[in-house]
Amino acid sequence: MRADPKIYRVGPFLIGFTTILLDGAASGPCLTVAPHPEGTDVFAFMCTTFIDAVRACFTRGGFARKDGERESAGTFLVGYMGRIFQIGVDYQVAERAVNFDACGSGEQVALGSLHTTVGVPMRPDVRIERALVAEAEFSTGVRGPFRIEVLDGQTAQRSVEEEVSDV
Repeated sequence: MRADPKIYRVGPFLIGFTTILLDGAASGPCLTVAPHPEGTDVFAFMCTTFIDAVRACFTRGGFARKDGERESAGTFLVGYMGRIFQIGVDYQVAERAVNFDACGSGEQVALGSLHTTVGVPMRPDVRIERALVAEAEFSTGVRGPFRIEVLDGQTAQRSVEEEVSDV
């Protein structure tokens, strides 16, 4: 059980991580992302400016791993501009067609739970909490207490939930 949260606000971003690798890197002053230029597509911004900042931060902090010329880190979720992105170990940016995501050891359980409540009249934070409880029930790497954060001005459905693994 961790005393520190697995979700942090970094400027306009909510960042939730699943691995110890990101501990401190996401929360500390290391991550500085240049402003989003007006008119730039959000996905393009995440794939370029945001990822460049993450890679630089991880390299400076010693979090990036190198195997030959291949660089990798850990998987994490980022809430930004009302959207949620999963950043893969190879820094690939992914955005699901549905308006929710999860990562970590309980990912599949959370996604299944969230899928079953699509269209059900339920507050978004309740949906997320139910998904986290399901993860704790069916994944040995997940347990509470859970912390749900909401991206300012956005719905909780697009929030990054504290997570889904490695607790």
